[in-house]
Amino acid sequence: MSAATSFTTTLLVLFTIWWAVWIALAFGTKKGSVGAFLLLTGFAWFFSSWKLLTSGAFFVLLVVPIVLLPSMVRIITEYERGVLFRFGKLKGAVEPGLNVLLPFGIDQLRRIDLRTVTIDVPRQEIITRDNVPVMVDAVVYFNVMNPTLAVTKVVDYIHSTTLLGQTILRSVLGQHELDDMLAKRGDLNNILKSLLDEATDPWGIKVTAVEVKAVELPESMKRAMAKQAEAERERRAKVIAADGEFEASQKLLEAAQVIAQEPATLQLRYLQTLSEIAAEKNSTILFPLPIELLRAIDKIGSN
Repeated sequence: MSAATSFTTTLLVLFTIWWAVWIALAFGTKKGSVGAFLLLTGFAWFFSSWKLLTSGAFFVLLVVPIVLLPSMVRIITEYERGVLFRFGKLKGAVEPGLNVLLPFGIDQLRRIDLRTVTIDVPRQEIITRDNVPVMVDAVVYFNVMNPTLAVTKVVDYIHSTTLLGQTILRSVLGQHELDDMLAKRGDLNNILKSLLDEATDPWGIKVTAVEVKAVELPESMKRAMAKQAEAERERRAKVIAADGEFEASQKLLEAAQVIAQEPATLQLRYLQTLSEIAAEKNSTILFPLPIELLRAIDKIGSN
């Protein structure tokens, strides 16, 4: 056996082992149809290469396993799932890891990301139930629960969910008054989430949250609400002041009734007032003269 023949035979053995590894990989990943395809094509390639072992066409056949076999590999990451079509027919979902598929466009793989997707619903102008125009924007959080439905039931599930979120946002918020939109935002978020999740369920989409980011009011409405808030605070201040006067008058009435029972109490109160005034170090002291004292002096003078 010549050196050239020995070299080509060694190459044939090495590439046969290389092909056998791919066959084992296909059967190891439970791709029986792919393994059978590789087994049949491997035998055809081996016998063709054996017959052409001493010709130049042998080196052309060596290109086949080098180009064909690596092109059949698809690696899917943990956060993805693959949807496999064979001859245009749905074969099912492909799990993460190393997968061997049929070449020449026989198998087509669509990758679907299972991580949470965040879409910013464009700002919408909404007329509330009490005829107030407002600008509202929201955020939708969702992820794909069924990748097969996300591929076969809708063309672009992200774009479709965005448009559906806009429609539901306008429909739901338009049925509520402005005060409800400002005070009950949590309840409205839950309603929007429930409706959007129900509508996207046939697409294999799970909506996890819907949040209304901002409600922008017209300037005229802002001024009106500011005046309303100011008037409300003034009303509360007047009511509180009136309540204070009422409680003070009740306490004064009770104090007057206690003092009326013993007139000497009033004299003690006068003396206490003088001590308080003296503590302030004032240059002028106003001394209240009790009416009872004037009456006593008047009686003495009349006698």
